Amino acid sequence: MQTITTIGLDIAKSVFQVHGVDAGGQVIVRRQLKRRYVLTFFQKLPPCLVGIEACGSAHHWSRELQAFGHTVRLMPPAYVKPYGAPRRRVLPVEEGSTQRVVD
Repeated sequence: MQTITTIGLDIAKSVFQVHGVDAGGQVIVRRQLKRRYVLTFFQKLPPCLVGIEACGSAHHWSRELQAFGHTVRLMPPAYVKPYGAPRRRVLPVEEGSTQRVVD
């Protein structure tokens, strides 16, 4: 199994989107997580870089993930918005977030 080095996390009210890539940019994980499973998911991962769009609860999730040894970067919404998928497509927003957090 390849190691996840960067994760884009799209936080929401009840269902979060996770998009993880390895050092070469290959997608390793792309899934939805309910709020109650987010900490369990990140607890099992080795420390990696996590990008989150800055919003009301982003600082809370940043502190929670940093407690597990992850490096968290909060990005202004203006950086994340251009990467967002059109509403009729199924691709999650965090795919663009993952690319932007590395830049």
